[in-house]
Amino acid sequence: MLFCSGWPTPCSRRTAPRSCGFCRFPGQCAPLSGASRVTRHLARSLPLPSNVNRPRVDLLVFVINLHSKYSLQSVEKSLHHVDASFFLGKACFLATGAGRENLCSVHRNTIVRLARTYRSPVLFCDLEVEGSRAAMAQRLARMLQISAGHVPGVSAMSLLSLLRSSESPSLEDL
Repeated sequence: MLFCSGWPTPCSRRTAPRSCGFCRFPGQCAPLSGASRVTRHLARSLPLPSNVNRPRVDLLVFVINLHSKYSLQSVEKSLHHVDASFFLGKACFLATGAGRENLCSVHRNTIVRLARTYRSPVLFCDLEVEGSRAAMAQRLARMLQISAGHVPGVSAMSLLSLLRSSESPSLEDL
């Protein structure tokens, strides 16, 4: 599982007239005040230890390796430790290994059913492919930005409805 909070103002890291490494347009960024940081916390399972001092969690990503049944079992056990309010636009499932379907020990439909049960979006990617990895990182970063409340006029709930409307309806929904 991946826990994320905050959203960076990438340009706040800039000290010279060059790109900060996060910006799309090198040399076109300007420092901004009030910048926050993205913090990540990785955990194999939940609950987290209570003695850990951590910031607010804005996005919860359940990472499932399609090549490992243990990965799915760990996520299923961890889901019971998450407050129901997180499934209202602040949680998603990320299924990795989607590029090699012949090696998968967990079927895609299993992940889709799990995501529907928890009313959360599911994203499939192949982290072995650089382009797929970069695109997924950008998508998760945008989801974090929205769920943290840093996009005016867009809430975590509206993001959830947008992601769900792009899916084809299931037989139960018809």
